[in-house]
Amino acid sequence: MSWIVFITFAPMKQTVTSKRELEIVLLEQKREITNRSKELLCPRQEESLIDLDSPQAQVVIGVRRSGKSTLCFQTLRNAGKTFAYVNFDDERLAGVGTAQLNDVLEVLYKVYGEFSHLFLDEIQDIEGWPLFVNRLLRQKMHVILTGSNAKLLSSDLATHLTGRSSEVSLYPFSFGEYCTMKAVDTHTMTTDKIAFRRAAFDDYALRGGFPELMHVKDGRRYVTDLVDNILRRDIEQRYHITYTAEFEALAHHLLNVSPTVVVTKDLAGTFSFKSAHTVANYIQYLKQAYLLVGVKKFSAKSKVRATQEKVYAVDVALMNQCEDAYAGENLGWRLETLVLSHLIRKCKMEGWDVYYLSERYGECDFVVCCGNRVVQCIQVSYDISAYKTRKRELNGLMLAAKRTGCDDLLLLTDHHYEDMDDRGRTIKIRPVYEWTLEDE
Repeated sequence: MSWIVFITFAPMKQTVTSKRELEIVLLEQKREITNRSKELLCPRQEESLIDLDSPQAQVVIGVRRSGKSTLCFQTLRNAGKTFAYVNFDDERLAGVGTAQLNDVLEVLYKVYGEFSHLFLDEIQDIEGWPLFVNRLLRQKMHVILTGSNAKLLSSDLATHLTGRSSEVSLYPFSFGEYCTMKAVDTHTMTTDKIAFRRAAFDDYALRGGFPELMHVKDGRRYVTDLVDNILRRDIEQRYHITYTAEFEALAHHLLNVSPTVVVTKDLAGTFSFKSAHTVANYIQYLKQAYLLVGVKKFSAKSKVRATQEKVYAVDVALMNQCEDAYAGENLGWRLETLVLSHLIRKCKMEGWDVYYLSERYGECDFVVCCGNRVVQCIQVSYDISAYKTRKRELNGLMLAAKRTGCDDLLLLTDHHYEDMDDRGRTIKIRPVYEWTLEDE
């Protein structure tokens, strides 16, 4: 009797093992970053938050493909700094560990010559990176880092770089930045220019603000791949999630129904998780990877703020452009999400916080606070032409004013513009597209 034996070999990742191989990879990456100087890049407000002369590491964090690398590159370029660049989100560098990081530095000097700044892209996947960065900082090197997972970066920074790092959060394009890239006039008040801005806003509200979405035809496939990449690489692999199908179903559900108040017990039952604690952990992972943004309930009680959270998709593109999305256009929810996206950027710049107010007698979408002082109450409604809708939204604002003592009351809609008095208080009613451009 003869036997036939089949031997199969699992495909191996092609990772660098020598300085020569490192040099080939870093030369290719240098060509890629150099080619960006020929592209039209959008100015971002966050450029002003990156201090290139600081002795602290400058850390830019945010959702994948939001433009973190481009932001760092154009900040360095505009300041005329000499810098070296390495992108660790490259399969050929997957095996690089602590022992090889100094080899990377040596090869960078060979490729770039002398440089004053070191730009390390998607650093969080490399074991031992905080100690490496700390050594560079002690040697007076200016270091710029990017990463796509808030917790991994923050925990490592807190452990190894205490007081030696400064974080900047970056989100997809604002509407103003979207207009810049589309060459849409945001200031001229003629009929045609206003109409062009309205048309651009309608497109932005449906497609979202991810920079690359402006140049791809199949937006659905792009967003699906992006979400899958974040779920599987940034979350499942890092946190060793066992029941990946259930976790992904939960993630897609929350993106599909956002904005929504999280009730972990109900979600655990729906997706057959053993406990509400598991669901709470999974939602934290989704927020840390910047797929979801959490808004806490407005309350003087810490327990209420900590437990009754409302979650939003980080960008409207994630609400209905990925596979198995059944959300449709949901114009009201999309408008509310766009308002939050703008508020987050504005509040990051100002050092403010955003909450939502919900009580038995009504609710207000956003309460903006500077410390313990409420500076603005904002209600969002797509269309207030119906009497009941208008009354409900105004009542929510009046409730917020009564509870907080705030007199800056704003009702944002798709197209309505009005200044009115209600029970002795002035309420501004503005279209969202106009409001988002006020600070541009």
